[in-house]
Amino acid sequence: MRVSRAEARERNRRALLDAALQVVSRDGYRAKLEEIAERADLTTGAIYSLFGSKNGLVVALVTDYLRPHYEEIEQAVPAGLELLEAVDAFARHYRRSCDAPHALAGLTLQITLQHMTLHDPQLRTQLAAAIREHEEHLTGLFTGRPHNGSIVTPHQAQRLATALRALFVGLSQGVVLGLADEADEQYFSDAACALASDASRLVRQPGPVPRDR
Repeated sequence: MRVSRAEARERNRRALLDAALQVVSRDGYRAKLEEIAERADLTTGAIYSLFGSKNGLVVALVTDYLRPHYEEIEQAVPAGLELLEAVDAFARHYRRSCDAPHALAGLTLQITLQHMTLHDPQLRTQLAAAIREHEEHLTGLFTGRPHNGSIVTPHQAQRLATALRALFVGLSQGVVLGLADEADEQYFSDAACALASDASRLVRQPGPVPRDR
């Protein structure tokens, strides 16, 4: 059966992303394009053709890794829930993901990428943009939900999504590393709901920035 050019391109792209996950997770910013290409049974020219650069490959790797994560979150938090109910569902789903077989590998990649951005400001900017794009899924997840007699606005949802992501990343690292034995689903839920409940502080609308005196 003849493979189309588009199918071959996608197959090569997938092979390079799988190889990059292994090499980048192990070597970080020292990862060599030659080894990634060799593992994928391709050439470095294929990397430049498909991703433009080493940074382009890393950003695509992060996007590829995050996409199913956010798709699972959207499925775990159904429409029709009030804000705190949605936050509870999100928290419990995040805690369950800490026990998944790939949790340690995910943490390894996360720490490795943080280390890489310390050595490459351009990559840091590119990764930040990619992560913000995916965080918009969380913003959409909370926007429009009832809370304390009002409806959560997009700006409020964005502030909440940023805070919750930071909370869960920190807690999940503790769980995976064995440093937070008591952080079960209820703990994740209680912490997240406490963070989200005081809407007057956490999700207030932007105001003027105070000037230094």
